[in-house]
Amino acid sequence: MIPNETYDVVVVGARVAGSPTAMLLARAGYRVLLLERARFPRDTLSTLLIHQPGVALLKRWGVLPAVVDTGCPPIERASYTVADVRLEGCSWAVDGVRAAFAPRRYLLDSVLAQAAVDAGAEFRDDSTVLGLTFDGDRVTGVRVRSGPTEYTVRAGLVVGADGMRSTVAAKVGAPIEIEDPTLSCAYYTYWSDLPQRFRLHEAPGSWVGTIPTNDGATLVGAYFPQDRFKQLRGDGLAALLGAVEHTAPQLREEMAGGRMLERLHGTGDQRNFFRKATGPGWVLVGDAGHHKDSITARGITDAFRQVQLLVDCVGDALHDPQRLGRALDSFAAQRHDLLITDYRNTLGTAALATGRHQIALLRAISSSPELTDRYFAAMSGACPADEFVTPELLDLLAVT
Repeated sequence: MIPNETYDVVVVGARVAGSPTAMLLARAGYRVLLLERARFPRDTLSTLLIHQPGVALLKRWGVLPAVVDTGCPPIERASYTVADVRLEGCSWAVDGVRAAFAPRRYLLDSVLAQAAVDAGAEFRDDSTVLGLTFDGDRVTGVRVRSGPTEYTVRAGLVVGADGMRSTVAAKVGAPIEIEDPTLSCAYYTYWSDLPQRFRLHEAPGSWVGTIPTNDGATLVGAYFPQDRFKQLRGDGLAALLGAVEHTAPQLREEMAGGRMLERLHGTGDQRNFFRKATGPGWVLVGDAGHHKDSITARGITDAFRQVQLLVDCVGDALHDPQRLGRALDSFAAQRHDLLITDYRNTLGTAALATGRHQIALLRAISSSPELTDRYFAAMSGACPADEFVTPELLDLLAVT
C-alpha cells in the first residue's frame, strides 16, 4: 500500500513534454513526482524528428550526448521537391547545433525519463491518473492507480503533459481557445536499405517524406487529405505505397531494394487546437495544451520549447500561490506568441494545396543557397517565420 504523499510538483505524462519538465523542476530544487500510464520502454505514434531548436535545448539540458548514443544518425541535409523545383540545403545552426536528429521514441522517451530521475525526480510508470483533487477550484493533487493499488498525491502544481487526449485537461475542464478542422491523415512505416537522408516530396493532395532513424532504418510516411481517411483506412499500406509511387517515384524504386521492418502506423485524428494553458494549481504543456498536424514534424521541438518557457516563468515562485498564478499567466501568454505563427503555417502546409504562387516562390528560393538554407531554417524554427522574406527574395520574385 502506498501512503498518501506530498510533492511540490506532480507531472502527469513522461514523454517529450513531461520528462523534461520533471527534470528541469527537479534541478531547480523542487520535489517532483513523474507519472506515466505506459510501462517504459514503449513506442508511440510519432514523426520522430527533433529540429535544430529542439536539439539545441537537448544540448543546453546536457541530454544530447545520451540521445546521440542511441545511434540515431545526425541529419545535416534536407531536400524538398515539388513540381519541377528541388531545394537542397540545411537549416541554420541554433546555439552551435546544425544537425537534427530523429531517434525512435522508445529510446528518446527512456533517455528523457532517466534524465529526470538523475535530476532527482521520482518516476513511476504503469501508473494511471484517475482524477484530480481540489480545494474549491484549485487543483491540489492527483488520484493514481498502479496495479491494484490506488492512492492520492498532493502537490502545489499539477502539470498535464499527457497528450492530446489529456486526462488533466479533461478533469479541469480546460476549454479550447483556438480550434481548426482536421486537415490531413497519415500513414508511415520503417524501411531498410534506403539512403539515410531527410527528404520531402509534394504533389497536389499528397506529401511524402523520409526520415533516417536508428539501426539503419528510415521512416517512410505519406499524408493525404482528411476526407480520404475512411476510404484509405481499409488498406493503409497500399495507400502509402501508392502515394510514394505517385509523388516520389525514385523513392519507390529504392524501396524495392529494401524491406518493410515493422507494422504500418497511421492516424486520422490530427487535431488542431490551443487549450487554455493554466488555472489554479495546474498547467498544460506539450500536446495536452496545444496540438497541430504532424506534417511539419514540429511536435517534439515545440514541446521542448514550451517546457523551457514554463520552467523559466515558474522560477522560484512555486511555493507562493499568488506569484505562481502570475507566472503561469505569463507562460500562457508567451506560449501563444511562441507557437501561433507556426501553427497557422502548419495548417497551410497540411491543406496539401500548393499553388502557383508558392511554386514560384520556391523556384526563386532554389536559385540561392543562402535563401534555401533560410527556407529550411524557417521550416525548423531556427528562422522566425516573420523574418523569412528578405529584400533578396523580393528582388528574385520581381524578376520571375
